[in-house]
Amino acid sequence: MNTDKQPQSAVDASRRNALKRIVTVASSVIAAPYVITPARATETLYVNTWGGIWEEAAAAHLFAPFTKETGIQIKTVSPVSFAKLAAQAKTGNYEFDVTTLGGGDIVRANDAGLIEKVDATLDRTKMAPDQVFQNGVASHAFSTIIAWRKDKYPNGGPQSWADFWDLKKFPGSRCLQSYAARVLPLALLADSVPKNKLYPMDLDRAFASLDRIKPNIRVWWTQGQQSQQLLRDGEVDAIGIWHSRTIELIQQKQNVDFTWNQGEIDRAYWVVSKGSPRAKLAWRFIQSVVQPDRLAKFCIAANYGPLNPKAFEYIKEADARLMPTFPANYKVQFEQDVAKAEPQLADATKRFERWVGR
Repeated sequence: MNTDKQPQSAVDASRRNALKRIVTVASSVIAAPYVITPARATETLYVNTWGGIWEEAAAAHLFAPFTKETGIQIKTVSPVSFAKLAAQAKTGNYEFDVTTLGGGDIVRANDAGLIEKVDATLDRTKMAPDQVFQNGVASHAFSTIIAWRKDKYPNGGPQSWADFWDLKKFPGSRCLQSYAARVLPLALLADSVPKNKLYPMDLDRAFASLDRIKPNIRVWWTQGQQSQQLLRDGEVDAIGIWHSRTIELIQQKQNVDFTWNQGEIDRAYWVVSKGSPRAKLAWRFIQSVVQPDRLAKFCIAANYGPLNPKAFEYIKEADARLMPTFPANYKVQFEQDVAKAEPQLADATKRFERWVGR
């Protein structure tokens, strides 16, 4: 008789305990990647971008530092789309959580309830006094400036929009953007309206001014790359064009020049999509990307001007002089008054589109 043999009830109990231990260990193994492994625990924020050079600069100087600092991954969706922003707020299906909007669009978005209110955690002490506007945070700016072919105007091209309109003093072809909100103020400047009297816009006066130059407008451009190509290839003699596209051409040793005088500055604002399930992460992101040192590096790489003056402490003067918000450049330009312009924009845009097409 084997006295070491356990009773059957004890054997069954032992087996049950062993099985419990196996199940417990197996459950821990299955659960572990979701609880412990950093790669699984990482949160993701979806950012709407302009693609191209903009996204390359943002990835290097805004996204990467934020991810390193927080562990939050950034995934991008491009291009920037106001229509998608509106659709998200209506459907609750989010392709992105955070995006940038220009001055006119942020007023529209805010009025329509498409963006989140500025989070109470946002630290404004590190920002310029006017950096928070319409539930967005101003980041960077570009400018629509006058540029020209130096071979066409060897003694210097048009130095104002009145010059640009002056086809006797500066004969040749012209090109402007097919965008009412930007072109109408330029037409008023060409008709001697002072910079501080542009808004609200006298639309009849603006269109009468445009009538004078329309025969010499060879192209109404719609894409930044298109405008750059037209100037580079000499298809137009003088053009209203984004400053960054002109600076790229100059850096490529192309035969072009420009003036900052009467440049039209557009601001870009970071906003959070209304109802985003990652709104808290989005505001952490915005706080990060408007830090002066990071904003400075982004603006240098992408040819923008920072809207936090403290960023210029991190920018060499040679680079700063190529930016629209550098103080010496800024003082000879003007900014759109989007609050005053917004009530006019829908009707003005429809009228402009009919006018261009006729």
